[in-house]
Amino acid sequence: MTFPEINDLLTTQFGTGLQATTQTLQPYLTVPVDQLVEICQFLRDDERLFFDLLACVTAIDNGLQTDTMEVIYNLTSIPYEHNLMLKVIVPRNTTGANLPSVPSVAHIWRTANWHEREAFDLVGIHFDGHPDLRRILLPTDWVGHPLRSDYQEEEQYHGIKTK
Repeated sequence: MTFPEINDLLTTQFGTGLQATTQTLQPYLTVPVDQLVEICQFLRDDERLFFDLLACVTAIDNGLQTDTMEVIYNLTSIPYEHNLMLKVIVPRNTTGANLPSVPSVAHIWRTANWHEREAFDLVGIHFDGHPDLRRILLPTDWVGHPLRSDYQEEEQYHGIKTK
């Protein structure tokens, strides 16, 4: 199935809240965060699509100027050999506020479990409903999320100079 066909099918199923971007090397759909789980469930379960593999979840901090963060999902249908990239955009939190929040899709694709933990650990995205959301790469007492554009590295960690 081609990207335009997938886009048409999803727009028919979920309405006009989806935004297709085709002027890039890999086209993608931006979906509303409140429809993410429902759309992902449809993408996996619909017999015409059968996106059985969540290959990657990654997060991007767009910086203080745009004040947004993105979570990007790369999906593959192994039997049908088609791919799809989804993106959700969330407001960036300010210092001291709660982390930006996106619903977890770990109950749809088991691979999301570790990918979401990595995005939480490094970028600071909270995944609502995640079964075990805790740091995966950094120590549990690490301060901050190092892939954020405003990350300030501590001078020391347990008496060890970090700079």
